[in-house]
Amino acid sequence: MSAPSTADQAPRTRSPDRPEPGSTGRSRSRTARRGWRQAFRRDWQLYSLAILPLLFFLIFRYLPMIGNVIAFRRFQPGGNVLGEYWVGLRYVKMFLSDPTFWNVFTNTAVLGGLTLLVCFPLPIVLALLLNEVRARRLKRFVQSVSYLPHFLSIVIVAAMVMQLLSIDGTVNQLVRAAGGDAVPFLQQPEWFRTVYVSSELWQTLGWGTILYLAALTTIDENLYEAARIDGANRWRQTWHVTLPGIRPTMVTLLILNIGTFMAVGFEKVLLLYNPLTYPTADVISTYLFRMGFQSSNFSYAAAIGLFEAVIGLTLVLSANAISRRTVGTSLW
Repeated sequence: MSAPSTADQAPRTRSPDRPEPGSTGRSRSRTARRGWRQAFRRDWQLYSLAILPLLFFLIFRYLPMIGNVIAFRRFQPGGNVLGEYWVGLRYVKMFLSDPTFWNVFTNTAVLGGLTLLVCFPLPIVLALLLNEVRARRLKRFVQSVSYLPHFLSIVIVAAMVMQLLSIDGTVNQLVRAAGGDAVPFLQQPEWFRTVYVSSELWQTLGWGTILYLAALTTIDENLYEAARIDGANRWRQTWHVTLPGIRPTMVTLLILNIGTFMAVGFEKVLLLYNPLTYPTADVISTYLFRMGFQSSNFSYAAAIGLFEAVIGLTLVLSANAISRRTVGTSLW
């Protein structure tokens, strides 16, 4: 039996060019920290501009979240800001067993769904139509007319709607001129959803169109040229070039709209609704307003608001995850 060779007996040493396990990750993290410090020292003036926005969000967005604790504590006006004593899930059980809350929840879901269904795709359609217009003056005129309502105050929009739809308003004058009877649009519950969604579409259509028109400018013209060479007509170019080009913008706006699905416009609903239209007009935000400020039941209102926020967060996370897996585009 031959003796082991010297090479077999020699201890195995690590090559100096091969790093130790885990050293690569540590060196990368140190390099990243060093690079961040150098960038901060070089551009500290630019980073300082973010101080005020961060303070704004900290003071007016995150610190008030501490008040959500009163959803689990008994709060009395004039007493402790964070409540007097713990009551656990008492208020959660109260609104879950309250039939009025579920009626309000249904109204919120229906209004949010109708708003998303109508107000999300129509700006895309209008942007695609305007993108085909070659008359620049006509294109600018339509853009100006469509996005100007976005800058109007909600109070002004609500006042205009009330003037148009009142018994002696313009719409009922046209109805009478056509031989019909005046319709009390703002006093009938079955008309409220139509009125709300129509006014929301009129106010937001132009602004959404501008966002999509801006996204259309980023599409490479060579893609259209290649599609024309392959024999694609305008519809095929729109389907295979234009829509994929603005898909990131579409997905981003869709996720944001889904996040505000349950937060139906509080101000407009509050200005337009009345006790006669409560069966279809009363939403979670207006119900919170009445419970909190009119009935002084702040803990109950805080529990409902926290429930609404949890649903909104769940919808955003779900929409973002589904979009990332199916489309490949997401917010994060």
